[in-house]
Amino acid sequence: MGEFFVISFFVGTLLFVFPIFVGADLYLDVRENRAWFALSVFGLRLLGGYGEILRDGIAVHLTKRFAYFMPFAKMRDDTRKYFEIADGFQLYKFHQIVETGGADKIYGIFIAAALQAAGGAAFGILRTRHPFLSLRNGTVLSEKPCLKVSVKTVTIMSGLVVTLAIAKKILEALLNWIRNKKLTASWNARRSSS
Repeated sequence: MGEFFVISFFVGTLLFVFPIFVGADLYLDVRENRAWFALSVFGLRLLGGYGEILRDGIAVHLTKRFAYFMPFAKMRDDTRKYFEIADGFQLYKFHQIVETGGADKIYGIFIAAALQAAGGAAFGILRTRHPFLSLRNGTVLSEKPCLKVSVKTVTIMSGLVVTLAIAKKILEALLNWIRNKKLTASWNARRSSS
């Protein structure tokens, strides 16, 4: 019994500290108004689908029968909350390719050169701050009018960071629930006394 406890404690501690590699692949086609995505852990695909911008918000299709709709009005308020959870995650790889039209026109070549230069400058700044970061930037010219972006990222996190982020969200939800209960109770007490 004591050996099992020691081994399980060691394995649990190792899983808490061991880095977890989470990959995200994104393909955006502006002309089709769609963005396809896939999320994976250690190269094993967990989730995938596509999103599209509608008049009132963004629809994310996870399966043929299930889609999640995010209205623009709600996104304004909740965007900061969604990105707070990623504070403890470290970006490890960022590779992008941008495909633009106008290969036979001078403006297409200038746009491609400007995209390549902007990406190179941004990557130069990121490289000085994070020397271990794998960065790649590419631009492809097409004769057909298009704007397509392909991005591959890998983020490193640990079980401890994920657990702390989830615990933080649970505590925030619990505090909001308690606050709403107190406000409701005080409002009901005021109404009954008057």
